[in-house]
Amino acid sequence: MNSVRSVFYSVFTSMVLTVPLLAADPGVTDKEIAIGSSLALSGPGGYLGTQTNHGMNAYFKSVNEAGGINGRTIKLVAYDDEYNPLKCIENTKKLIETDTVFALSSFVGTPTVGKSMPLWKNAKVPLVGMYTGAEPILRNPLCRYNLHVRAPYSAEASAIVDAAVNNLKFKKVAIFYQYDSFGESIKKNAETALAKYGLTPVAYGTFDKATLDVKAGLAAIKAASPEAVIMVGTYGTHPILATFVKEAKSAGMTQTVFFTPSTIGPEDYAKELGSDAGNCVVSQVVPPYDDPQLSVAGEYKRLLKKYYPGDSPNFVGLEGFVNAKVLVEGIKRAGKDLTREGLVDAIEGMSSCDLGGITVTYGPNDHEGMDKVYLTCIKGGKYTEIKDWTNIK
Repeated sequence: MNSVRSVFYSVFTSMVLTVPLLAADPGVTDKEIAIGSSLALSGPGGYLGTQTNHGMNAYFKSVNEAGGINGRTIKLVAYDDEYNPLKCIENTKKLIETDTVFALSSFVGTPTVGKSMPLWKNAKVPLVGMYTGAEPILRNPLCRYNLHVRAPYSAEASAIVDAAVNNLKFKKVAIFYQYDSFGESIKKNAETALAKYGLTPVAYGTFDKATLDVKAGLAAIKAASPEAVIMVGTYGTHPILATFVKEAKSAGMTQTVFFTPSTIGPEDYAKELGSDAGNCVVSQVVPPYDDPQLSVAGEYKRLLKKYYPGDSPNFVGLEGFVNAKVLVEGIKRAGKDLTREGLVDAIEGMSSCDLGGITVTYGPNDHEGMDKVYLTCIKGGKYTEIKDWTNIK
């Protein structure tokens, strides 16, 4: 009889002990939470992916050193996709099926994110934060497992137009854009923003990413005598846009204000402009990392120096850092019994959540954490948020 009781007790105990393991979502153990990322760590977009990764991982490392979350440390599994959509698909499949990560974070690029989205959407694996502001497919319609942190491209276009019309009192705005689907989409965003004020662009100019020749586009725009030019290009086009600004000023457009969204790579753009940075405005989706009044900026710079001493602070890295803060806050709020659905619910419950001077708000019908766009100018080679517009024109 005692032997029967012993066997029953052993079986019962075994079942009880294994229930939490059976109930746990993939990527979660008693000691660890696995987070996956696919991003460009080499190739033309290598800077974007590397800095996003370093910003994200710097925060994860600090969380781990402080004891983790509910006794669990974060394990980051990151793969290089070279900004190649097919490689991103392979990486995402591996992260979900082989590495069985709990969640994804900080994917980089519209084409890579767009092509890999069906994988995590169908597997119901949350992706928290991505380096793209594209809206069709990725944001509209809303997907429960896409949790954006940055503002969309349309918000950047609106902020630029609002500043040109309201702050600078301009009515004559031209658009100089990259001649492809990306440039066309941001052009339409700018046109929509102008239409709110009953305005249409006074001129258009286009450029090819493969050449620095901006003469045709500049001639078309200069003929309309615009007060402002909205310039649109992807990362890596900063030499072209800087060339446009320099040649425009040489041609007499010294009072024109040149606006650019964050997509170009702000630090490289500032270096390329050099002494011609006057009257140049760049929209950003995170605040300047040199702002002494923002604790998140100081925290990012301190941790970047600690874990990646060879890196210089930058907007891309700060965005990855903020992505990580949103994910960690969501995991904390989801509680010790961690599930993917619980993580999504927890993030959707974040309202006016202060991450150190940056506020994010989510909801069941709102998966865009940050709505604010920061308009910056270049002073002494550094970006500062524009508070007074009187010195811009």
